[in-house]
Amino acid sequence: MDRDTRIKEAERILGVHFNDTGLLIEALTHPSYAAENPGVTGYDRLEFLGDSVMGFLVADRLFRDRPGQAEGVLTRLKIGAVAGETLSVVAEGLGLGEVILMGKGAARSGGRQRSSVLENCFEAVIGAVYMDQGLEPTREFVMRHLSPYLSGTPIPLADPKSALQELVQADGALPPSYRIASTTGPPHDRVFVAEAVINDRVVGTGTGASKKDAEKAAATNALVSLAPGLDV
Repeated sequence: MDRDTRIKEAERILGVHFNDTGLLIEALTHPSYAAENPGVTGYDRLEFLGDSVMGFLVADRLFRDRPGQAEGVLTRLKIGAVAGETLSVVAEGLGLGEVILMGKGAARSGGRQRSSVLENCFEAVIGAVYMDQGLEPTREFVMRHLSPYLSGTPIPLADPKSALQELVQADGALPPSYRIASTTGPPHDRVFVAEAVINDRVVGTGTGASKKDAEKAAATNALVSLAPGLDV
C-alpha cells in the first residue's frame, strides 16, 4: 500500500480528514517500522499525548453527564472506557490494523492483530487529531467511538490488579509492580505478604495463601487508598 492509498484508507475508516497528513502517517507508524527505516518517527510520542487527551475528555464527559455521582463510580467508568481491551476492540472494529506501517518481522508475527498495538495506535491517532485540529474535533472523535462505553455499569473489580494498572496509567504513571515482603508459616500453610509499588512507593499491602492472592489483596488495598469511595 503506497502512502497516498494508506492516507485515504485511514481517513475513510477514521472519519477524519487531516490537514497535516504527516501527523496521520506518524500515528500509524509502529516503532518496528521506524527502527527499520532511519529518519522515520514512530507513534510513541503521539500515543503519549493521545492517552492524556483521551483521559481528560472521558473524565470531562463523565463529570458533566453524571452530576452528584460518587468519585469511585466515575473512576471505575473511566477505567472501563479507556482500558486497553476497550481501545483494542474499537481499533479492531475500525480495521485500523490494516493501515499500520509495521516492520517486516513484527508484521509476520501477527503484530497488526496484537491488542497492545491496536490500543497504542488508536491512542496515537487521538494525539494526531488533537495536534491537527484541536480539542473540539478531538472530543467529537473520542466520543463517537467511546460513548457506548460510558453509559454502562462500572467495571467489576474481580481483577483488582488490572483495575489498579488502568487507574494509574490513566494518570500517566508507570504500571504498578509487586513484591513479596515476607513469607511465614510451614510449607503446607504459607502466608504471603505482598506490596503493590508505584514509582518506588508502596501504595498497598495484602496477605494471602499464595503469592497471587497476596498480590490481588495488595492491589485492592491500593485501590482503596488511591481512589477513596471506590466500591471494591
